[in-house]
Amino acid sequence: MKKTVYYAIIYFILVIVSIIMLVPFLWMFLTAFKTVAETMQVDPFVIVPKVWQTQNFGNVIKAMDFVRLYANTLGMIALRVFFALFTSTLSGYAFARLNFRGKNLMFSLVLLQMMIPVQIFIIPQYVMVSKLHLTNTIWGLVFPGIVSAFGTFLLRQAYMQLPRDLEDAARVDGCNIPQTLFFIMAPLTRSAIIALGIFTAIFAYKDLMWPMIVCPDNRATTLASALAKMNGQYQQKYPELMMAALISCVPMIVIYILFQKQFIEGIATSGGKL
Repeated sequence: MKKTVYYAIIYFILVIVSIIMLVPFLWMFLTAFKTVAETMQVDPFVIVPKVWQTQNFGNVIKAMDFVRLYANTLGMIALRVFFALFTSTLSGYAFARLNFRGKNLMFSLVLLQMMIPVQIFIIPQYVMVSKLHLTNTIWGLVFPGIVSAFGTFLLRQAYMQLPRDLEDAARVDGCNIPQTLFFIMAPLTRSAIIALGIFTAIFAYKDLMWPMIVCPDNRATTLASALAKMNGQYQQKYPELMMAALISCVPMIVIYILFQKQFIEGIATSGGKL
């Protein structure tokens, strides 16, 4: 009986927390179909729109080129994830398993980079992108994510947990360092790699400051940057803004539905949180 009451309380708390987490999304969905006048009302009981305004969808579609924005955003996410996984796999394995001169000093620099706010790197990164003539291009969007200090640290910790006997056995079988890494060690750190891919994709999707700086052209920007530019100077059209935000959520919702198992596995085994 005590166990039943205990589980009932736990499930009740989880349901309440889930509802609280869904309230902002529900508010965004309902606001997207309201009029501007309804969104400005002070009455807290006016939640559901009196008349569902579907023209907000048409107005947003006309004002924003979502096909191009989707392509820019998904392209940036795919490239950032690829480069982060590739470079972090190599550097994480090197710091965890190989011995070379300056190893501790170089890893200390990686940790130092994680401690410094990312805003400090914006000016030198923009100067480099500008000198390379990569502004208003997808490669300019990808540039800061080519190397990930967090990914290097995460995968180093994953490789350090593997026994040395695996490498010794691979060396006896004639494997060199790249073969040992890609055919033996990397598959064993699959959960950490998946977690890094999830974190990288989410951070890239919600990145706002860098796309607004390096890609001021609307044809080369991302969804987050385009949403920020919808804010008017003297008037806020909240229904259209919420409709645009609702449409912008579609890619991440689809990605989560397709890779739900990998999302849960990666977050659970890495000990991280979104």
